[in-house]
Order: sequence, then structure tokens, then C-alpha cells
Amino acid sequence: MTAQTPFPPSSAQNSAQNPNQNPDQSSGLSSTAWEQRYQAGTPRWDLGQPAPAFKTLLESADAPQVGSAIALGAGRGHDALFFAQQGFTVTAVDFAPSAIAALGQQAHAQNLSVQLLQRDIFELVPEFAGQFSYVIEHTCFCAIDPALRPAYAQLAADLLAPGGELLAVFFTHQRSGGPPFGTTPAAVRQLFAPHFEVIALEPVTNSIPSRRGEELWGWLRKR
Repeated sequence: MTAQTPFPPSSAQNSAQNPNQNPDQSSGLSSTAWEQRYQAGTPRWDLGQPAPAFKTLLESADAPQVGSAIALGAGRGHDALFFAQQGFTVTAVDFAPSAIAALGQQAHAQNLSVQLLQRDIFELVPEFAGQFSYVIEHTCFCAIDPALRPAYAQLAADLLAPGGELLAVFFTHQRSGGPPFGTTPAAVRQLFAPHFEVIALEPVTNSIPSRRGEELWGWLRKR
């Protein structure tokens, strides 16, 4: 099976920012800026492999049952493809054309079926509301304007069916600026508490060397 054809870009794809924000202030986080990063070479946030925390989860005795999953800000799709390899029905979303193209090529090469959406994640609802058992988060939450994090938490909940789960790797570095923008365990709990109960929220123990001590594993269930 091969990757499905990406949907056409949405009319607002050129920005996933707060519409009230000055475009000049958010230009570094626009789809155009991210596309330029991909075209410039291998982004530093691209591990070239699935996040170790996801591999540990899906290869463990406590692995969640397979189901429908959506990977937000999927990039070149290493996490999305790994979930597909494990039997999940995966939809991968990114608004950078080069990222989606690379993901599609890898899906084809691995004979995996992945639905590809070249879209602004904040425009997925209402079209995809309640359609997924899992939301996969890795390097999307840290890439958006921090002012949009409450909207992201709401989006993740809206995409999930009742009892659906958010499987996430958050960055907890304390460096100023971004992206990636850091967070804290307390901030994650506070942000997602209105929509989710926490199953697990703990430091990742098998991060790659450059991220040791800066990753937080989150497993949250929609209320």
C-alpha cells in the first residue's frame, strides 16, 4: 500500500499563528519559514528516527491497542511511520510541503498506508473532530507560538473520540526563545487539565544524548 495523495493546502495555510498577531512578529513560525528550514537541509529537530519514548511504549507490554492516530506537525514523519508499522491507522499533518513530500516518499518506500494532510493544524476541526483514538505529539507543541498552547490543548481534545489518548513527548529545556519553546511538567498539567486526565507524565529516560534531561513523556486520556 502507498501513501494517499495529500489534501490541497488550506486557504490559511501560510500561518498557524494567532490571527490577531502581527504577521511580522510571527513570520519565523509561518509555513513559509518552516518550508525554508526543510529546504535548507536536515532540521536539527529531525532525529531521522522515531522518538525513543514512542519506541519504548509501542514495544512494551503496556503498549496501547492499535487504532486510528493523528500525528500533528508530523514533519518528515518518522513517528507517524513507526506507528503505521505497528498497525495503527495513521493520519499525518504538516503545513510544510517539503515535509509532507518526504513523508509520502518514505511511506511509499516502506509500503505503508498513511493519510497525508498538508494543512494548518488549527483548521482540522470541525472536519476531523472526534475521529481519532490517539493524538501523536512530538515537536509540534514546542514549535507553535506559546500563546497558542491553550488552543492546541483544545484541538487535541477535539480531535479525539471519547476516551481517546494523547501520546506526547514535550521539551522541558529552559533556554530562552524558540522554537523549540520549552515547558515544565507543572505547565503541561495545568494546560491540559481541563480536557485530559494524566495517565503518565515523567522524564524520558532514553533520550538521545543531545536531549537528555530535556524531554517529558506524557500519556493523557480525554475526559
